[in-house]
Amino acid sequence: MNPVTNPYAPGAGAPPPELAGRDALRETVRIAIARVRRGLSTKSLLMVGLRGVGKTVLLDRMRDDAEASGIHTVRIEAPEGRSLPALLAPEVRLALLRLSRNEKSKDTAQRALRALAGFAKALKVKYHDIEVGFDFEPEPGLADNGDLEHDLQSLFEAVGAAAQRAETALVLFVDELQYVPEPELAVLITALHRCAQRRLPITLVGAGLPQLRGQMGNAKSYAERLFEFPEIGPLTPGEASQAIRKPAADLNVLYEDAAVSHILAATHCYPYFLQEWGKHSWDTAERSPITLIDTQVASQSALAALDESFFRVRFDRLTPTEKKYIRAMAELGPGPHRSGDIAAALDRPVSSLGPTRSQLIAKGMIWSPNHGDTAFTVPLFDEFMRRIWPDDSWTS
Repeated sequence: MNPVTNPYAPGAGAPPPELAGRDALRETVRIAIARVRRGLSTKSLLMVGLRGVGKTVLLDRMRDDAEASGIHTVRIEAPEGRSLPALLAPEVRLALLRLSRNEKSKDTAQRALRALAGFAKALKVKYHDIEVGFDFEPEPGLADNGDLEHDLQSLFEAVGAAAQRAETALVLFVDELQYVPEPELAVLITALHRCAQRRLPITLVGAGLPQLRGQMGNAKSYAERLFEFPEIGPLTPGEASQAIRKPAADLNVLYEDAAVSHILAATHCYPYFLQEWGKHSWDTAERSPITLIDTQVASQSALAALDESFFRVRFDRLTPTEKKYIRAMAELGPGPHRSGDIAAALDRPVSSLGPTRSQLIAKGMIWSPNHGDTAFTVPLFDEFMRRIWPDDSWTS
């Protein structure tokens, strides 16, 4: 077995060799974008799911699908601590420059570029992280009030007019949307709503952690009428088996049935973990077929790799108090857990742990499936915490 030809791709956002189980959702997005392009009513789509389910990979594949059909796209990842205007401005500029090369939309795209110049200059006073080149001087009175809600609507209307003239659409692909502050989410929702009312070809395909549904609803009460929220979860056993077997079979390598069953049980069919186990199983095996013993040995190296990367980078961002809270959750199992049970495990009043819980939600480590419940956003994190913190020192 040659490690150079190992087909598996356990990297953050790295496209897997076989994107199993997501064809129906890709088709849903294709239809939605095609309708927007025609000026027909459709909802924007926000994928929600835990870490490791392949949201980023799916978002990028959907973007590739859209661009292959002549759609103009903007791709953004929303990190913590960046403003929405700062994320949008440079990417919208690039999309408008492309639209300005189309004879049909040249004039409207240039007007949208003037709108973008006014938008950025007016808002830079409040959002100091806006950095964007100016290709035209601002047009007075166009998206330059200095009020984000008003100006983003005006900018989107100008951009939508350019896309409409070019007989295309502009699709915003935004990852990690849960990190956008709720007031800025509200502004984004309002701008998209305005475009929908005017049948302008702009829509959003986003991805985020499960708490995104609640954040959107808190930002604007009518968000549920503007967005679809498909939940992205682990694969079915059949889909997971395909994700493991097909990349190897393409290279004339087979798996024993028991070996695949072991991988599916160890990974709970989460796409990221499947890639990790596939990689280590390939590197462990000496020949085809890959056996149960190979995958059992590979489990040790796969877990070690996850502990040092996928899990560890999230653990290291936490304060000592947050780590104890997470360890108490892990003691109770995979979850979800009642806040009172976590407090009891720590021998603390529930009220005293509220700020810690809020900080962990803000960092994307936990979320609340129901009122008073708390769950991990990272699958198998409870097992990781018990491995690296096996003693009871967290109780002190």
